Amino acid sequence: MFTKYQQAFQPILFRVSLLSVMTFTVISCGQVEQVKIAAPAPAVSVYQIKVNEIGSYREFVARSVASKEVDLRARVEGELIDRNFSEGSIVEKSQVLLNIDPAAYQVSLESAKADLASKVAGANGAARDLKRGREVAGQGYISQSDLDKLITNDSQARASVQVAQSTLENAELNLSYTVIKAPFSGRIGKVNYSIGTIISPSSNTLATLTATDPMYVSFQVEESEYVSYLQKHKNTQKPEDLSIDISLLLPNNTQYSEKGLLTFAGTKIDQGMGTVELRAIFNNPDGIIVPGLFLTLIIEGKKKEQMALVPQVAVQESQQGKFVLVVGKDNKVSQRLVTLGRRINAMWVVESGINANERVIVEGLQKVRNGVEVKPVAKSIDPFTGIISDFLAQ
Repeated sequence: MFTKYQQAFQPILFRVSLLSVMTFTVISCGQVEQVKIAAPAPAVSVYQIKVNEIGSYREFVARSVASKEVDLRARVEGELIDRNFSEGSIVEKSQVLLNIDPAAYQVSLESAKADLASKVAGANGAARDLKRGREVAGQGYISQSDLDKLITNDSQARASVQVAQSTLENAELNLSYTVIKAPFSGRIGKVNYSIGTIISPSSNTLATLTATDPMYVSFQVEESEYVSYLQKHKNTQKPEDLSIDISLLLPNNTQYSEKGLLTFAGTKIDQGMGTVELRAIFNNPDGIIVPGLFLTLIIEGKKKEQMALVPQVAVQESQQGKFVLVVGKDNKVSQRLVTLGRRINAMWVVESGINANERVIVEGLQKVRNGVEVKPVAKSIDPFTGIISDFLAQ
């Protein structure tokens, strides 16, 4: 009986259930809509803009050049018998580097000494004969012709001494060339000849010695900038009087510790490139800079100005240019176009578009748009690494 009634009322119960579900859905949808309307403002991380003293700034692609470099060559012929350094090591000025067999040159030196002694003895004898001849010539014991011969013999003997003296000096010089010394302190490269090789003045370079301290850094400046530089510093007599700081950024993007000094400017413009070569000198006591490195040379004015710095993470770019999202006093977001200067570690120098103490969004950029009200959470940023951390107000 119950089953019959149940079957009879089943369509009615189905309609009631369906209506209940639809009603719940409508109510639920209404509740969701109400939640959306009542959603709180999104939280975003903001950074308060600070200012630093920053000077005018330019970067140049540069290359390191040895302040001194020499190719060591043989000046006499002989067997290479000794090497007194390790390839690639630092050697000191006047240090003995290589030795050529001196035996033949030692013999030549001894021979030259003996020949000089013989010539000196002959010259002394000729001088004594001339002295006696002049004494007796006045008494008529020898003719004028014989006296002239004595004078000639004396002159020839003295000339022979000079020749022998020159031969001795040349022999001493050749012997000294068998010992090859460092003309200055520096780093020596690979030796191109093995011990036992016969070398001569026609041989190739034995090794190359390079001065590592100080080092030159060469860079190119456009002609228009160079002319402006000359006009601005026309009364400056010494490079150290220039109101600029010269520094280097190494290939691994680390700052070099030593400051440089401008020492040379080219005497003409490169017609093909429209540039002029300039050169700075840097102390290099640790040998960090080696010849041939590509470097970034930085010239910064000593006269500083207060300029704002904005974190790199806050900067976005659109078709209109670079911009940041600024949170105003009413906590509403506004998009602000900015003109940026150079980058200093994790920060950009702001030339225009934003001022000190304004707040920019650094986290939660994807949550907001222009005109939206937000809940700002103050953060601090490490200017060197760009790491964002909680802001400690006190």
